[in-house]
Amino acid sequence: QVQLVESGGGLVQAGGSLRLSCAASGSIFSINVMGWYRQAPGRQRELVAGITSVGTTNYADSVKGRFTISRDNAKNTVYLQMNSLKPEDTAVYYCNADLGRLEGGRFRRYDYWGQGTQVTVSS
Repeated sequence: QVQLVESGGGLVQAGGSLRLSCAASGSIFSINVMGWYRQAPGRQRELVAGITSVGTTNYADSVKGRFTISRDNAKNTVYLQMNSLKPEDTAVYYCNADLGRLEGGRFRRYDYWGQGTQVTVSS
């Protein structure tokens, strides 16, 4: 079994900062891409930022210059540093991992999600 456990959400005033963490644990052979998505009420889930195992990153246009994604491969952990937060950043933030497991000697690829952490930015 694999688990993604997120932490770091909360309530912050506009202009403030938060740092989200997501640790993957369990029977993991490798992790390719890790990312953060968010979903606001009444809206579809959207990609916020992603990072590959070698550190290549991509960001949604709405967060470029304000958010930074990073990861610690030794800890199977991904982080999202969020600065200059705006009320429109309010959403449930989900961690995602594209990872591989060895099952019966075969490599199998899976997509896992965390349970989500609420980020609320007040104006």
